[in-house]
Amino acid sequence: MIDTPPSARRPDLDALRVFAFAMLILYHTGMGYVTWDWHVKSAYEGTTLELPMMLMSPWRLPLLFFISGVAMAMLAGKLGTGRFMLERVWRLFVPLVFGMAVIVMPQAYFELRTNSEIEPGILAFWPHYLDFGSGFSITTPTWNHLWYVAYIFVYALILAPFLPHTGKLARLRLERVWSGRLGLAAFLILPVLPLLLIRFTLADSFPTTHNLVWDWATHAYSLTFVIFGALAARSEVFWQVVDRVGRLALALTVAGGALLAFAYLDFDARFADSIEATLWRTLRLAYAWWMIVTLIWLARRLIRSGSAVLTRLNVLIFPVFIVHQTITVSAIYLITAWNIRLGGPGEFLLVAAITLAGSWAVAGAASRIAILRPLMGMKYRI
Repeated sequence: MIDTPPSARRPDLDALRVFAFAMLILYHTGMGYVTWDWHVKSAYEGTTLELPMMLMSPWRLPLLFFISGVAMAMLAGKLGTGRFMLERVWRLFVPLVFGMAVIVMPQAYFELRTNSEIEPGILAFWPHYLDFGSGFSITTPTWNHLWYVAYIFVYALILAPFLPHTGKLARLRLERVWSGRLGLAAFLILPVLPLLLIRFTLADSFPTTHNLVWDWATHAYSLTFVIFGALAARSEVFWQVVDRVGRLALALTVAGGALLAFAYLDFDARFADSIEATLWRTLRLAYAWWMIVTLIWLARRLIRSGSAVLTRLNVLIFPVFIVHQTITVSAIYLITAWNIRLGGPGEFLLVAAITLAGSWAVAGAASRIAILRPLMGMKYRI
């Protein structure tokens, strides 16, 4: 079997990348309106959005890490290990540093204003934000949502020597399993097994912190999906099996989501017994993988060719991601501080619209300013 050429453009994956970031942005907007802890909260926080967000949570980040793994393998196959690592420094580390120093700062300012820890004056706050010894209740400078950029950068450097060879690795081992008599069942079940191992060995001891050096369960989950994507990238058999198994994956996803919704609606009772809780957590991990397979299958069926719109979306979606949460946090804080009353649904829709429009405007403007392009994760172009 010949690998998919590393330079081949995959509009289905481009569309799926845009979709994954869009869902993440929408999820972050919702965080201001649920009862879970977050940087700032709306006056209308409540439980309305919690069920759909709980059903989105198992797969939203794994999908993004899977797509990142695909992109890594294709790019490393094209550039080679050395150039790939340099390119990742330019496209990930540079915007991470800029994002922490500049983009994320207003998020910390509004969070600390909410906690009544600082006086008004964002420009006066900025030097203190950049001072590691300021003694706030939150670490500053911080990366907040940009933890994803930090993690994916580290994973890229770790995997760089192996990424050009992932097609060969998939052919030697995995393709034989996928093409065998039990291939479809193995395809839907085997990837869940390492996730279960992580969940029942690491997750309880290492809850998610987004602390790069102590987030071992999150690293294990995230890196596993990156590796899945890297192995799939140039394995034509993987994509063929997705085409064959897509309808079954869709059915399992719908059934799994319905069962999880039932469990989440009666969370305290369903998770009170340790054995029953283990079964629900097992289903949650399986549901995450089935959803990813379903979304890949749908993208392959629906997105057959590229377009100018998709190309533009794919260029801007990463800078949109970089800036979006600052706009969301700022909008929620200011609407609350100015006592603007629109009702919960009205305010949520307004904040979502401000986030999308504002992020798109900032990303679009940055794409036209040569010096800002690399700071926002885009290729430098005069």
